[in-house]
Amino acid sequence: MAMTIDEYIAEQDAAVRPLLDAVRDTIRAAAPDAVEKIVWRMPTFWQGDNLIHFAAFKHHIGIYPGSEAVGVFADRLASYKTSKGAIQLPPDRPLDHALIADIARWRVEQAERKRCKKKTNGKQRIDI
Repeated sequence: MAMTIDEYIAEQDAAVRPLLDAVRDTIRAAAPDAVEKIVWRMPTFWQGDNLIHFAAFKHHIGIYPGSEAVGVFADRLASYKTSKGAIQLPPDRPLDHALIADIARWRVEQAERKRCKKKTNGKQRIDI
């Protein structure tokens, strides 16, 4: 049987569980139509595409919205450790819920554009 996000969070250290719940709640509010599942052993929000993953690590919470998102939000992420497609949120620093929500909403927009592009086979559709 596949693990759920609830089970994933329950397996984490007690000190990090509230942070994971908060990240999840923030993403859920920003992407209310997304489906929650576990992908690559990480909690994931999916909406026609993997929108954003998050996971607990020893010294940070990782948020994985993809490399394009990290680039788009680079100015707001300047004070965080980032790498290709990943953002590290230190557990001793308050979560920036607005930033997490903005990234999630941006990812929803990207997934929707991708879905529309697939519908039109990548061709520009002109409605008359």
